[in-house]
Amino acid sequence: MVELAFSTNAYTEFTLPQAIDRIADIGYDGVEILADEPHAFLPGFGDDDRARLERRLDAAGLDVANVNANTAVGYYDDAPPSAFFEPSLCTAADDDRRWRIEYTKDAIDLAQRVDAPAVSVTSGQPLAGNPPEQAREYLRRSLHEILDYAEPRGIDVGIEFEPELLIECTAEVLDLIDEMGRDGLGVNLDIGHAAVYGEDLAETITQSVDYITGVHLEDIVGGRRGKHYHRIPGEGDLDFEAIFAALDRAGYDGYATLELYTYPEEPDRAAEESLAYLTNVR
Repeated sequence: MVELAFSTNAYTEFTLPQAIDRIADIGYDGVEILADEPHAFLPGFGDDDRARLERRLDAAGLDVANVNANTAVGYYDDAPPSAFFEPSLCTAADDDRRWRIEYTKDAIDLAQRVDAPAVSVTSGQPLAGNPPEQAREYLRRSLHEILDYAEPRGIDVGIEFEPELLIECTAEVLDLIDEMGRDGLGVNLDIGHAAVYGEDLAETITQSVDYITGVHLEDIVGGRRGKHYHRIPGEGDLDFEAIFAALDRAGYDGYATLELYTYPEEPDRAAEESLAYLTNVR
């Protein structure tokens, strides 16, 4: 049976220990760690921080479902209030791409320490002066180096596709996985992203199941081709009973993580209402 986790990226007004305690108190079995500001921005998250994190997780009785290394807001001195994927694994600037590769390796070390099965990353965007075919080659090189580091440590790397990124749908991420031919590469399947792209969600799950490193959940208004805004399950148009039925049919028994960073002012409500709603439909 699919277990439920909650991402700390909804708790950006709280410290990481506070987020962990609240998620545990609400009743989740797992937690996703945001590897970014304000929780675990890795250049400043040292051995003492990691030891305290281990102790807090043990005390809370939570598994770590995933280390979310998708963004790097902490890279910027004065970042606007939006998610940043840059510098990415496909960025054209060698130094920036190197920074992201090393950052992802550090996330793998953190995942190994807290017994997380996987680290999630995105492809990034093919920005001006970096056409998609060139960006894809940079991405492949970056991933090969990262997987050389991750695979001996038993950590999977899940690409999270997203509309408007270089890898933006199920077909593209599966093509990349096939092209790379690496055992440790998979997909961190964000159900809402698939819905926004217009995919049949049951088909997406069936096609991806052999490669899923983790699942992200959120509701979307408009269903297919809806607006990309993460909502509490039950507040949008996705059929979560059908989603969980598809996950069960496919034999997925890992964690499904609520990713509701859109509720920074009321993360407890988002976590509580999501758990109550999904407990009734899964």
